[in-house]
Amino acid sequence: MTMDMDMSSSGSMSSSGSSTSMMSVFQISSSTPLYSTAWTPSNTGSYAGTCIFLIVLAALFRGLIAGKQILEHRWLDMELDRRYVSVRGKPTESERINTDSDAKTATLVSERGVEEHVRVVRRKRRGGAAWRFSVDLPRAGYVTAMAGVGYLLMLAVMTFNVGYFLSVLGGHFLGELIFGRYAQMEEH
Repeated sequence: MTMDMDMSSSGSMSSSGSSTSMMSVFQISSSTPLYSTAWTPSNTGSYAGTCIFLIVLAALFRGLIAGKQILEHRWLDMELDRRYVSVRGKPTESERINTDSDAKTATLVSERGVEEHVRVVRRKRRGGAAWRFSVDLPRAGYVTAMAGVGYLLMLAVMTFNVGYFLSVLGGHFLGELIFGRYAQMEEH
């Protein structure tokens, strides 16, 4: 008898749960708000415009991913390639460079117009790169922008609107067609 009472009391607890509801099934309404109630398409044209916006936003997100890959390779090359100028009176650095088998000889024209012999040395990667303001600050801002765009796309999909969902998928497809070859660069 006490067991029945416990079950009935827990049943009443669950039936009086929260009053907020979230869509958990896909729907095809053309008046689903996007990001706020102020952005609620009122007709088919504004719904199509919202879907086009999501396609462009998702393609932009794929472009940001590809751009980050390009920037990472550029920053890595800047980190690994160092130029050393041979200066009289300081043979220690030049001796080290001359004995390095990975160094390549090049010529540098200084601001005085004098050609100086330069060795470009490619440093072998060991561990993480040193923290540099010129690299790490832009990287942090770039990744923050990427996260913001990604979260906006996630919120659009979370409306469970089929048109919005397909627009985001279409935008990723389009973005991969346009930018995919840049995001696939790998180190050899």
